[in-house]
Amino acid sequence: CNKKGVPGSGSVTKSGRPWSGDLPRRRRATNSSACILIDLCGGVLVGCGDWGRYILRDLNSLGCRVTAVARSEQSRKNARDGKAASIVNSIDQLPDIDGAVVASPTSSHAAVIEELLDRQIPIYVEKPLTNDPKTASRLVKIAGDRIFVMDKWRHHPGIELLAEIARSGELGRVLGLRSTRVSWGNHHEIDCIWIYAPHDIAIAYEVLGYLPKPRSAMTEKIGDTPVGLVGLLGDNPWFVFEASIRYRERRRDVRLHCENGIAVLADGYSDHIQITRVADFNDTKIPEPELRPISTEFPLLRELRAFVEYLDGGPPPKSSATEGAAMVQLIADLRKLAGISDSLQ
Repeated sequence: CNKKGVPGSGSVTKSGRPWSGDLPRRRRATNSSACILIDLCGGVLVGCGDWGRYILRDLNSLGCRVTAVARSEQSRKNARDGKAASIVNSIDQLPDIDGAVVASPTSSHAAVIEELLDRQIPIYVEKPLTNDPKTASRLVKIAGDRIFVMDKWRHHPGIELLAEIARSGELGRVLGLRSTRVSWGNHHEIDCIWIYAPHDIAIAYEVLGYLPKPRSAMTEKIGDTPVGLVGLLGDNPWFVFEASIRYRERRRDVRLHCENGIAVLADGYSDHIQITRVADFNDTKIPEPELRPISTEFPLLRELRAFVEYLDGGPPPKSSATEGAAMVQLIADLRKLAGISDSLQ
C-alpha cells in the first residue's frame, strides 16, 4: 500500500536526502503498484468483513490505491462499497504491490502470510500474529524483518500519554497497571482470549516498556469453552487484566497506579486522561481530578498511517514480528496457567 504520487528519480525525501529510487528493504514502487487488504472471511466469520471495511476506508483516506482479495459475496460487497481500486479472488491474482495488510481470521494469519512471502514485501497483520507460538516463531525466522503486527492500542493517544506519565515519574514510581476489556458475546472463529488479551498485553508493553512475566491466571468457562480470563503478571510493577465476553455492559478502561496518584483512560473513545494526585491514600476525601486532553484520532488510522509512511521510506511501525511472537508466547503461557487446553484455541 503505497501512497499515490510516488516520487520520481531525483526527488528529495521528507528527510531532505536525495531519493535514490529504491525503498530500503522494500519493493520499489511503480505507477502500477497497489496496496492490498486481505479479507478471506468466506462469509464464515461474522464481523470480520466489517472490520476490513474500516481498514479499507482508512487506507483510502491515506491516499492508497487498494486491491482487495475477497472471496465471499459479503466481502466483495464491502470492497465495492469501500471503493477498492480492484477486487480479486486470490493472492496469486494480485498485481505488483508494495505492501500487504492482512485482516483475515486469526487462525488463517500464518497461511496468508506465507502465501505472500514470495513477493518480498512488508506485511502488516492484524493482532495476534498467530494463535500458535511455534508458528509465530517460524514466521519470525523466515521473514521477521518485514512482518509487523497491528497492535492498535499501542497507537492510542491515551495509552501513549499513560506511557509518558509512567516514564517521566510525574506521579512517582509506577506501582502497577490494570486493564479491563469486557463485553457480551464472541463473533470470531476462535475463543475470546486470543481476540481480547492481545490488546491488553500490547497496552502493558507500551506503558511499562517491557512484557511482564506471567504469575497466575484464572479462566471463566462455559462447558469447555473459555469465555474470560483474569491474568496477573509481574511484581514491581504488577499488571492485572480482565478480558471477558460475559458482561452485559461494554467496558474498556486502563488504570495506571503510581505512588503519588493514578491516571485513568476511562474508555477507548475518551477525549482525556483523568489524573488524580493523592498525598495520603488514607484520606477519604476524593480530590479533584485533572482532565488532560488527548487526541480523538482513531488508533486504527494512526497505525495504518505509520505503515504507509514506512512504505514511503519512514521508520518501521510499532510491534515487530519478534515482539508479536513474544506476545503470542505470553498469551499461551497464561492459557496454560489457567488450565486451558491448546486444543481449544
